Amino acid sequence: MSSSLAPECSEVKERYDQCFIKWYSEKYLRGESSTDDCKAQFKLYQDCLNKALKEKGITKMLDEARKSNPDFDRDTSGGATGGKGR
Repeated sequence: MSSSLAPECSEVKERYDQCFIKWYSEKYLRGESSTDDCKAQFKLYQDCLNKALKEKGITKMLDEARKSNPDFDRDTSGGATGGKGR
């Protein structure tokens, strides 16, 4: 597994990664589950990562970038333009 972008979140990420790999390989791929059993672990990791990004000022930079180019996320995520840009 890879480390988290925020070192303080690496343990939480590791627990989520282990849960996800087990769920994916033992349940999802076998057609035994269509819901992610690891949502709680993901939420903990997401909260930790968001806190770290905010403390490092990255969240503010992302918000400013999104304001200056509001179509970027949509264009690159496969949304309205299919991820191909304009």
